[in-house]
Amino acid sequence: MPEAPHVVVVGGGISGLTAAHRLTGLGASVTVLEAADTPGGKLRASPVAGVPVDAGAEAVLARRPEALDLFSELGLDERVVHPGPGAASLYSRGRVRSLPKGQLMGVPGDLRALARSGVLSRRGTLRAGLDLVLPRTPVRGDVSVADYVGARMGAEVVDRLVEPLLGGVYAGRADRLSLDSTLPQIAPMARRDRSLARAVHTSLRGGGAAPTKPGPVFASLRGGVAGLAGALAERHSDSLRTGSRVRALERPPKGWRVRLDSNERISCDAVLLACPAPEASRLLAEHAPGASRDLRGVEYAGMALVTMALPASAFPGTLTGTGFLVPAVEGLTIKAATFSSNKWPWLAEELARANPGDDLVVLRCSIGRFGDEKVLERSDEELVRAAARDLATVTGMAGTPLESRVTRWTEGLPQYAVGHADLVGRVRADVARSPGLGVCGAVYGGVGIPACVADAGQEAERLVGTLPTNTSTTGGDEAAGTNQQGVNP
Repeated sequence: MPEAPHVVVVGGGISGLTAAHRLTGLGASVTVLEAADTPGGKLRASPVAGVPVDAGAEAVLARRPEALDLFSELGLDERVVHPGPGAASLYSRGRVRSLPKGQLMGVPGDLRALARSGVLSRRGTLRAGLDLVLPRTPVRGDVSVADYVGARMGAEVVDRLVEPLLGGVYAGRADRLSLDSTLPQIAPMARRDRSLARAVHTSLRGGGAAPTKPGPVFASLRGGVAGLAGALAERHSDSLRTGSRVRALERPPKGWRVRLDSNERISCDAVLLACPAPEASRLLAEHAPGASRDLRGVEYAGMALVTMALPASAFPGTLTGTGFLVPAVEGLTIKAATFSSNKWPWLAEELARANPGDDLVVLRCSIGRFGDEKVLERSDEELVRAAARDLATVTGMAGTPLESRVTRWTEGLPQYAVGHADLVGRVRADVARSPGLGVCGAVYGGVGIPACVADAGQEAERLVGTLPTNTSTTGGDEAAGTNQQGVNP
């Protein structure tokens, strides 16, 4: 009877765990190697004020099906939750303001709503209106978000609307981020339409770019979206090895060998790299030098999340909404704040249960943008104080947190620079030239959880499709003396 092909997945974050899940479903045997002591990557939760609070991503985009489908596969449907009522706001020109209606990732499609919002100065609003009369802006190839949107609508739209929204996704700068890769809804308009505002307005009225799936935009899990990684890790615990850093990939006459820092070697039929670009670059240097060179050039933004618990009385009046974004031009340290116990009703319920009579709220503040790594050199205590000062400025908060937690993501988010889509195409083409080798993760198909889930599934399917099913290196000469996982002692 044919042996199942053995695939080693390097990386135990959401991409690697999803890849292992898909590979197993496709009939492969899998070994997942994670360098850290715990799996999950940037999906992590820990207690604050006695309740679990996500320390990385906190939600999935519900208008993409991949993450919700995975919830169902893992039996998590009863834990699925959606944000409570209220919306995110924007701190601009010294006040918290509602995001203007009729915008798409910060690009205004309703100039009257933009004027009413007060987000821009009068001069900035008038400059945005010039988009209606300016001649077409030619877009040949990929350009930066700031170059195109700025040419159409001016710097204030970029600085006070587009960049804060993109910053929440990429922690990046609009003058470096790729229009094609970070605003794929806008990029076709740039090449097709003369007026950007009219194109956005048309799309939001059903002209093609508006979301088609009704219902909540975001979803999470009771107990934190980190529970997705936990469920995957539990499902595949027999094939998951933590504290196992890969030193090198070796190419014997048949299949692959993965060498660990401990000098242990694992023979396999295929290797799927689900690790950040710097690690993938290092491991690919000998086998796909072009891909290695391209991945070496991918930059990352570091960031920190300051989570704090405070009495509701620390705020003048009732804390409303789900949080606010902060444009860099405002000069604050934080780039966003999420009123977590407002946004997630389950969290408020658990807080009340764990702290009866205390009436606590939990907030998360995000700090760190690409090119501003110096702020992350501050101590945890300094970051907490800076976040509290900014909250006092924006919300009138008084007092100090009863409890706080600082989570640092040194290489948190890959930057999709101009030309990123071409880079990904080159990397994948070069990797595909080595049979039994694949890559997946946030650097390739998107930084959100649904995008990582989709990319991992697609690459797992492609990789299995390239493998023979009637032989396995773990049963041949290369694996002599191995156990069933293909591990050479």
